[in-house]
Amino acid sequence: MAMDSSQQGVTAIPLWQDQPPSELPEDSTENLPESSPTRMEDDGREEDVKENEHLYKRYLPCVKMEFESEQEAFDFYNEYARISGFCVRRHWRTLSKIDGILIARMFVCNKEGQKEKDKRSLVVEQPHKETRSNCLASMYVSLNRNKSKWVVKKFEENHNHVLHLPEHSHLLKSHRMVSEAQAINIDIAADIGLSLKASHDLLSAQAGGKECLGFTREDQKNYLRTRRQRSLKFGESGALLGYFRNQAAQNPYFYYAVQLDKEDMITNIFWADHEMITDYALFGDAISFDTTFRTNKEYRPFALFAGFNHFRMTCIFGAALLYDETAESFEWLFKTFLHAMSGKKPITIFTDQDAAMAKAIKSVLPDVSHGLCTFHLNQNALKHLGHLFNAESDFGKELNACIFGYEEPDELKKAWETLVQKYNLKDNTWMAKTWEIKEKWAHVYMKWSFTTGMRSTQLSESLNAKLKKCLKSDLNIVQFFTQWDTIVLEKRYEESKAIFNSREKFQRTKLKESPILIQVSQVYSPPLFDLFHNEVDASLRCGVKPCLEFGGQFNFFISKYREKVKYVVKGSVETDEFGETICRDICCSCRKFESFGILCCHALSGLHRMGVFEIPERYLLGRWRLDAKDCELEKEKTRVDENDPKLQKAARFRIICPKMVKLATRSCEVQEAYEFVEETLEYMCAKVANILLGAEEEGCTDAESEELEKVDPQFEQVKGLKKKNGLKIKGTRRLKPWHERGRKRKKVASQSTTRLSEHIDHAATTTIVHGSSLKQPPDVYIPQMVSYEDGSQSIASSSQASHNPQTLKVCLNCVNSLNVFCDH
Repeated sequence: MAMDSSQQGVTAIPLWQDQPPSELPEDSTENLPESSPTRMEDDGREEDVKENEHLYKRYLPCVKMEFESEQEAFDFYNEYARISGFCVRRHWRTLSKIDGILIARMFVCNKEGQKEKDKRSLVVEQPHKETRSNCLASMYVSLNRNKSKWVVKKFEENHNHVLHLPEHSHLLKSHRMVSEAQAINIDIAADIGLSLKASHDLLSAQAGGKECLGFTREDQKNYLRTRRQRSLKFGESGALLGYFRNQAAQNPYFYYAVQLDKEDMITNIFWADHEMITDYALFGDAISFDTTFRTNKEYRPFALFAGFNHFRMTCIFGAALLYDETAESFEWLFKTFLHAMSGKKPITIFTDQDAAMAKAIKSVLPDVSHGLCTFHLNQNALKHLGHLFNAESDFGKELNACIFGYEEPDELKKAWETLVQKYNLKDNTWMAKTWEIKEKWAHVYMKWSFTTGMRSTQLSESLNAKLKKCLKSDLNIVQFFTQWDTIVLEKRYEESKAIFNSREKFQRTKLKESPILIQVSQVYSPPLFDLFHNEVDASLRCGVKPCLEFGGQFNFFISKYREKVKYVVKGSVETDEFGETICRDICCSCRKFESFGILCCHALSGLHRMGVFEIPERYLLGRWRLDAKDCELEKEKTRVDENDPKLQKAARFRIICPKMVKLATRSCEVQEAYEFVEETLEYMCAKVANILLGAEEEGCTDAESEELEKVDPQFEQVKGLKKKNGLKIKGTRRLKPWHERGRKRKKVASQSTTRLSEHIDHAATTTIVHGSSLKQPPDVYIPQMVSYEDGSQSIASSSQASHNPQTLKVCLNCVNSLNVFCDH
């Protein structure tokens, strides 16, 4: 039994109490009101609390009972409370005046005491229901310093309220707790985007039911809220820069740039990882730039650079969070994007119909072809001319015919004038402005640009849906980047599956004896081969009318069956040393190869007419090949630099992790194997800890582990994330009927007095950049346009192409070599 304070020579003082004595008198419980612990069934029937007499007697506290610690005493009383049907909380405590350690503690029933009066100035219209009843059930323990034991000094068993049923004990507050293992599962579920209900139901099913889980959905919600608050302990700017710092530590080529205004507040942000930069080097000939998404918290524009890879799947080249959509912000973003990509410009860029964006592109990317997204063009038409989109009108069909359906400028002009006259739109401002920029949306003009078949910024509906979920939900900056990483990894996994399927499954050809199909099936990726197969099928419906056929030169007029449009196909052939007819060059007035990158059905008909059964290599673009990534650039990406500790660590992890996962999977099948692995892992962990400790003492640890704890000096000036003032964001709560809205709790809320300028003075901004962009490899071929002396144009061969997407000038007489430039 613990000694009294006087016997110990220590004066005790309670630090938090409802006027309790430092030591309870022996008769302190003699005058307690008589009450007995009972449970009330749903039908009003009373049930004795000692239903499970064995457990009840085992955990029933008694005076002079000893415990090793205060926590052990609380756990024992809490387990007794669970069996009995009530909840426990820690009440007042007593600390020693000499050394300040805890020497006494009172545990009470959760219904002890009375609720305090609300001190807030405004009246609470719907207060919480009363939960306290002045219950005196308690257990008082004190420390016996001689024995170093905690001893029960007083115990009151009786309650003055109805106790809960055993099946409800998991709902009591003191019996609910999120364990460390459960917290990890909750974090994983939240990171992959599972809703609170879905993740809670999953964990409940794994535990055998909600009553076996150990916590409620509200506890899970509170845990996630606490987690978010901890992640933002250094503010949003600190969380943002921390994310970038961790990414840079894991990926040595991770690139990010942050723009600061004159108040050192973060305005615009851009980032791209190693694989994004690599993909752009391979497939960055035609890109989409979309800013139609908004973040929910601050309504920041989210900008995405994307394009098509060799499987015509969406690949991401970079992303940005902008403060606003001004021309200055776009100029900063485009310049930063080019810097990250080693200055390599795309051939074509597609955007929505935005004047500030067009101004920035003209300033930063003057040589790049600018196309407008046809999806947004139709949306704008619906917005300005919605009355014409009805069941009785063909305006929508006729507008799309102007966008996609004409091959000559004169035909387009005539159709547009007919459209304007038919629907009386001569004085319509939107129609007039749209016609002024027809070179950016009409097929007759866009076919002169290399677009890879892209005509919209909406490249992938699945990607758009995931981005909307990521951006439109109520996420802070840390949650946003977690969701963003999940989206990027999922897109790359889809590409990995496509590569696997292309190696696992062979191409199927309908014309099994076609030499051209057999050749292309071994070169193109499956999606591109299917598109090419469609062109071969369409070539069987084409009629050929010779115009010129002399000395290997040919000109044909080719049209499809029952179609009036005729296309001009011209080229030249020669006979090789084996007597086979081979094609030197070929082009078609439809310009599908020049804009999409595969030969059209008209050109294939011309080749068939000339007896050519093999496509020249120059007409099989590298960006559509199965081995588009099997080049030195891919090898460079995965090669470990002996002098780069970051790459060394990443390589070690890639080697060890799959082996450990496989070992864990196998060992769980048999108990003996599981015990062996668990015992061995404990030894391994201890051994690794000793190795790391020795390495730290010798100073042999990697330098980046220390750098992670350091703050980059260039970030010390950052004061926060710039936010717009007076911006109302739509909430996420459900709409409530009038009777619920009327009973809303009204409380005094603190008002923020900080206001920042919404205008960005770009002349006073600074940019923080981190990351080294990849150098453009010399063997990566990006299609580019070649202009001939006779005015025609075509795509340059891989040997002709440079990495500056400017138009090349070559001599028509010397282009037949297709390998080297002439001296003209």
